[in-house]
Amino acid sequence: MFWYEEEVQALEKKVKAGSIADSPVVFYGSSSIRLWTTLAQDFPQYNTLNLGFGGSTLAACAWFFDRLVVPANPKSIIFYAGDNDLGDGRHVEEVYLFFCALTQKLQRQLPDVPLTFMAIKPSPARWAIVDRIRYANELIRKEIARYPHCHYVDSHTPMLSAACGPRPELFQADGLHLNAKGYALWREVLLKHPHIF
Repeated sequence: MFWYEEEVQALEKKVKAGSIADSPVVFYGSSSIRLWTTLAQDFPQYNTLNLGFGGSTLAACAWFFDRLVVPANPKSIIFYAGDNDLGDGRHVEEVYLFFCALTQKLQRQLPDVPLTFMAIKPSPARWAIVDRIRYANELIRKEIARYPHCHYVDSHTPMLSAACGPRPELFQADGLHLNAKGYALWREVLLKHPHIF
């Protein structure tokens, strides 16, 4: 996990610079979160804090949870990761176990804080592994159902076209990262679930 260290340390400083009393809605996860630079404008009614870090896996998010999320004193957590694990060739069951490790930390350290998992997206760049993405989403959805204060948001289905392929207009030229239209869709999906905030 050493290759994340520089960015994680920068995020730790960001957390320390904030007020613990603020109790932000923490957006946590991979570069799909890190690149969501319009959170404050997209959710002006909430105090948001972006703790995404580039290239992070679900495994890395579980690993750094104690250092980044716990000290932020979150009101709630909106979480996106798993994309990079599967893209790196990890087995679906491993991704599921990494998610379980993160929820165990949540139960132990922030037992009353709601966590929302945004479904792993169907991107053009990773369409070849979409069956594994869907399977991972389903395993995580079933795990989340065990916890009354955890939520699964299906951000996957709205990103599909009528032909059931990924909608390219939602992505940057790399076919992986979201563009402004993609984030507008994610905002719309999340706002349909105001209880998660």
